[in-house]
Amino acid sequence: MQERLKELQAEALAKVEKASDLKELNEIRVAYLGKKGPITEVLKGMGKLSAEERPVMGALANEVRDSISSAIESKHKHLEEAAIQQKLASESIDVTLPGRPVKIGNHHPLTRIIEEIEDLFIGMGYAIAEGPEVEKDYYNFEALNLPKGHPARDMQDSFYITEEILLRTHTSPVQARTMEKHQGKGPVKIICPGKVYRRDNDDATHSHQFMQIEGLVVDENIRMSDLKGTLEVFAKKMFGEDREIRLRPSFFPFTEPSVEMDISCKICGGNGCSVCKGTGWIEILGAGMVHPNVLEMAGFDSKKYTGFAFGMGPERIAMLKYGIDDIRHFYTNDIRFLKQFSVTE
Repeated sequence: MQERLKELQAEALAKVEKASDLKELNEIRVAYLGKKGPITEVLKGMGKLSAEERPVMGALANEVRDSISSAIESKHKHLEEAAIQQKLASESIDVTLPGRPVKIGNHHPLTRIIEEIEDLFIGMGYAIAEGPEVEKDYYNFEALNLPKGHPARDMQDSFYITEEILLRTHTSPVQARTMEKHQGKGPVKIICPGKVYRRDNDDATHSHQFMQIEGLVVDENIRMSDLKGTLEVFAKKMFGEDREIRLRPSFFPFTEPSVEMDISCKICGGNGCSVCKGTGWIEILGAGMVHPNVLEMAGFDSKKYTGFAFGMGPERIAMLKYGIDDIRHFYTNDIRFLKQFSVTE
């Protein structure tokens, strides 16, 4: 038995020495030190030994096991280190190569303008209101003094889904919904930014889908002078303190009186050029005093409350501010166009 244990020890140590990978080494460990290995089989015969021989054979068996385990552990570390070195050699990185540049995104110019307008009006005490883009005909037209069959509906060629549901043609429905929620009690002071949709042929100045920002103020003793002062602050903050404004009479079904606002051309200083078509003025937005019918339909007493509203296109403002000549640039995602608007600008 003693000779057999020594033979197994020498045999195992020789195989451990020749092992070339961790898998083979593990197989050797299982074969010799496992419960069904030859060393265990030999030890099963210890019951036939005398009382004096058993301690000697037990000590030898432990010595054989320990020597094989120690050899396997040492070989395992060696093979593991060799594997790591081989992997490092095959996956080496040349740290002298130049790094890959990380492209940093910019704010879209249209997003910039919208956020700038929002910040301006929030600073003036306005809240931002939002509403659904798929709107009811009632809120899009009827609640804004545009009953069915009204000729002014033709001013906004619409995308109808059903007879009563359409893609909103302006953000004015948000104003109607907000006034309705107030249940005839002021004040109301909001701006409504969002997408709107109209059946239009896309060209340099028109799009079937575009952005709009409308504003609404309803309270007691609101006058046309309040509207003029608000629009003047807006124009000077957006286009420069030297900008002047003028209000021209116009028509909108939901305001009375209604006006168009122009700003003095910054290119020619009001002297006339190709940008302002020789007039010295550039049209910016439409506005007016909220029509009494609109107030009454929203639940307000038009004898007690008055208000003003205005609506502008952020695309037009961005085109004027940044000198962009085609509205389609905002939606084609041409990286060459977007790169012109740097993060630090």
